[in-house]
Amino acid sequence: MSRYRMRKKEEAEVATESLNDIMFFLMLFFLIVSTLVNPNVIKLMLPNSKSSASMAKQPITLTITKDKLIFLNSEKTSILIENLEKRLQNIAELKENPTIVLRIDQSLSIQDLVNVLQIGNELKVKMVLATENSKK
Repeated sequence: MSRYRMRKKEEAEVATESLNDIMFFLMLFFLIVSTLVNPNVIKLMLPNSKSSASMAKQPITLTITKDKLIFLNSEKTSILIENLEKRLQNIAELKENPTIVLRIDQSLSIQDLVNVLQIGNELKVKMVLATENSKK
């Protein structure tokens, strides 16, 4: 019996030591990318409200920063509030029953808000003021 030695059977092995590192880097990558995908990248401090409602159709987004920079659908424009009416009229004519979501920084004066709302009233466009939900 000593002539015949028992050979050890070699078993197939999969090295999984680096799998944890790979999974960690993938998770980190997707977390970083998901934070960069935010469509509203314009920093604003919106006024607070107790309730909020979402909109079903695609609205026109009008953003006015505290420096009175105007963004239409997240595109920076070089127009002033005084010249805003013509630009909004051109955009509103392209849509049926247009809705404008007004995102205005809370540090701006009430008069700035009223001026923009008057433009919407003259154009007969529905305007909605965006707020932050204070129940967070």
